[in-house]
Amino acid sequence: MRDIIRAIRITFVLWLLTAVIYPLIMIVIGQVFFPFQANGSIVQNLEGQDVGSALIGQAFTSDRYFQSRSSSVNYSSFTQQERDPENIGQRTGVSGASNFAPSNPDLLARINETASQLQESGISPTADLVYASGSGLDPHITVEAAFNQLERVAQARNLSPDEIAPLIVKHTQGRFLWIFGEPGVNVLNLNRELDVLQAPLE
Repeated sequence: MRDIIRAIRITFVLWLLTAVIYPLIMIVIGQVFFPFQANGSIVQNLEGQDVGSALIGQAFTSDRYFQSRSSSVNYSSFTQQERDPENIGQRTGVSGASNFAPSNPDLLARINETASQLQESGISPTADLVYASGSGLDPHITVEAAFNQLERVAQARNLSPDEIAPLIVKHTQGRFLWIFGEPGVNVLNLNRELDVLQAPLE
């Protein structure tokens, strides 16, 4: 009986530490020291409305904005949530890839179609703009892909490329731990900065 009581006490103490105390400490630390990251890294537009998370990509179709990379799950945007509030997948963000083999004709057709669309838009195709990411939610494009879109965006906004180029550099994030991966440009933050740049003129 003593062993049973001791086991119950140990279980209760471990539950209290791992399920109550530790999560509360993490919540407090997050809200006090990292409130932006702890609350989803939500980005707002100039009107103060939530337009997305800096951690999750979304599709941009206007020539006034830099395009994100392809996504097999079509991302998950605030606009989609408003259109289909009952769709749990759209609300929470579906992550995944197509899982098509390199020889799959559907994959080849999609790649050729994407490459053609980019060329028609005056964008030189790069691997990250043509191929979807493994998660389907990647918010970054390569620096090369961003500069390949520079002329198109500058022309659509009646700006000089030299005015926009520093914004690409500003929103370029380096390698993780200075070792892993490649530098990437956060598309949502970059596009928001474009709107901020032109706000006084509009």
